Amino acid sequence: MSKIGKISITIPEKVKVMLSGSIINIEGPLGKKSLNIDLDIFDLNINEGKDLLIKPKKNNQSSRRLWGMNRSLINNAIIGTSKGYEKILELSGVGYRAALKGNILNLQLGFSHDVNFEIPNGVKIQVEKQIILKISGTDKQQVGMVAAEIKSIRPPEPYKGKGIKEQGQYILRKEGKKK
Repeated sequence: MSKIGKISITIPEKVKVMLSGSIINIEGPLGKKSLNIDLDIFDLNINEGKDLLIKPKKNNQSSRRLWGMNRSLINNAIIGTSKGYEKILELSGVGYRAALKGNILNLQLGFSHDVNFEIPNGVKIQVEKQIILKISGTDKQQVGMVAAEIKSIRPPEPYKGKGIKEQGQYILRKEGKKK
């Protein structure tokens, strides 16, 4: 039995979930999302638009393995279309700053050149105080990937703590060399 798969998904009032064939269409105030679920393996029960339950038809190893993952994907899509996802990044370092120029995020990170990051569709980036980036969108995976790509441009280093980090992320600091 899957611990996560057993839990039913509550559907908020603003979100509509419709099943057409093997595709689940989720429509909410922030956008639309469609997921492909294999109905040969799983049964989907939508109870009066209030909650959704996913169960495997056969109790074998491969269906148990996919059960919790499919439940999490559906739950993440429902949360994304109703509330959305957000990650906050901080730039720490002397002269580190960010600016938006249309669909391009311009980052000055101590290199000899500026770094231009193209913002993909479905993701919004806001710059506050030139050192705080708010990345938001409806797809959890896409928001996380954009945040990871921006962080990988200049990861925080352990001696001075300069770089791009998530808000609240603890950086293990090292002691410098001694005389």
